[in-house]
Amino acid sequence: MARGKKPLLENIEIKKIAAEGKSIAYVDEKVLFVPNTVPGDIVDVQVTRKRKSFLEGFIVNVRKYSDIRTEPFCSHFGVCGGCKWQNLPYQLQTEFKQQEIIDNLQRIGKVELQNVAPIIGSPKTTYYRNKLEYTFCNKRFLTREEIANDQDINRTPAVGFHVPGLFDKVIDIEKCYLQAEPSNGVRNFIREYAIKHELSFYDIREQAGFLRTLIIRTSSTGEVMVIVTFGEENRENREGLLNAIVQQFPEITSLMYVINEKMNDTITDQEVICFHGNDHIFEQMEDLKFKIGPKSFYQTNSEQAYNLYAKTRELAGLTGNETVYDLYTGTGTIANFVARNAQKVIGIEYVPEAIEDAKINSALNNIHNTVFYAGDMKDVLNEAFIHRHGHPDVIITDPPRAGMHKDVVDTILKAASDRIVYVSCNSATQARDLALMDADYKVMAVQAVDMFPHTHHVENIVLLHRR
Repeated sequence: MARGKKPLLENIEIKKIAAEGKSIAYVDEKVLFVPNTVPGDIVDVQVTRKRKSFLEGFIVNVRKYSDIRTEPFCSHFGVCGGCKWQNLPYQLQTEFKQQEIIDNLQRIGKVELQNVAPIIGSPKTTYYRNKLEYTFCNKRFLTREEIANDQDINRTPAVGFHVPGLFDKVIDIEKCYLQAEPSNGVRNFIREYAIKHELSFYDIREQAGFLRTLIIRTSSTGEVMVIVTFGEENRENREGLLNAIVQQFPEITSLMYVINEKMNDTITDQEVICFHGNDHIFEQMEDLKFKIGPKSFYQTNSEQAYNLYAKTRELAGLTGNETVYDLYTGTGTIANFVARNAQKVIGIEYVPEAIEDAKINSALNNIHNTVFYAGDMKDVLNEAFIHRHGHPDVIITDPPRAGMHKDVVDTILKAASDRIVYVSCNSATQARDLALMDADYKVMAVQAVDMFPHTHHVENIVLLHRR
């Protein structure tokens, strides 16, 4: 293989699934990463990246499809990065996810595993999300095929998802299988209305334009929240659009908007204004209600969120006498979910608004044995905090993908609780943290829960007992 040249590789057999949903083959003792393939595919691959130990590329021709491949059901498959595993039967998806977790815990964590339960699959593999965020763009993304076949393609505006790895490219989505109606209807209606009334779509590079982002939240109670973010204020156009949405979709119980003129899309630091209905919706889990505001975090697969929390509560082995620390508590969903099985639950979270939601959710459900604190985990959770609030009998921790800061791990070890339940959305960083705790804690059970069908993402719960 000539140095520097990016070749076309022919008759390449895909061997196995790799991390982050990619598949791999082997070429001249190098690993070749190829997206949108499954083991058993034989393909021609255009190399796009060459490194000393690996290559990356994309399919230019399929010579033979794998026997395990299934037909993707979405017309945007292969361009949109949202559901990369539609070409794999769901049973195989869950098998690959379970094996990746085991591999990570053993290879990275080097911990001894026992009681590895079968992964809990999602009852729904389509329309399972309760929240989606779409982006408006003044020029839709063109695929390689479109560019190759027609030089005069109409660059119409788009409302959809960012192309993976390209911040300024948006795929125009006609039908998405991730969220139930009225999600597709609302998005397509706004696109059609905006084009008809000549409302400008956001120019991501120039940071200018009227329509910027759209968030749609649905809930198990049947409520619907829609949040439209505008890149600039224009009262006449804004009210015209929002009134049209209200008239077209009477099922919307919360219609809100944001005027965001800053450089990034996040609305966490922006005022969210209620235009119609309530400024919140509710989720229900068992007999508990959770108030969801426009900035609230809630697990995006409601049915699997229940299975995740129920299994977390079960593994915690609560008898009603325990002091529980819920680390990275978010809006206090786990804390409130386990509170009736504990003597006291103390939740800690970085985001102050989330802590306010957690307190509201406790009050809403007449739960009086929870307390919540906002602040950076490594700063809040220290020996003085534990001395003030009491020794934790059980620690539940559900950190972000990056895992736990080493200072947090050190404090957990000093706290010497009897049991730790570690919930993670990234088994690689979970394994790293388990390795740091292995001298003091033994892994007693492992339970994977698939929250995100057709993606490589998976949640994992590990129960630890103090040695």
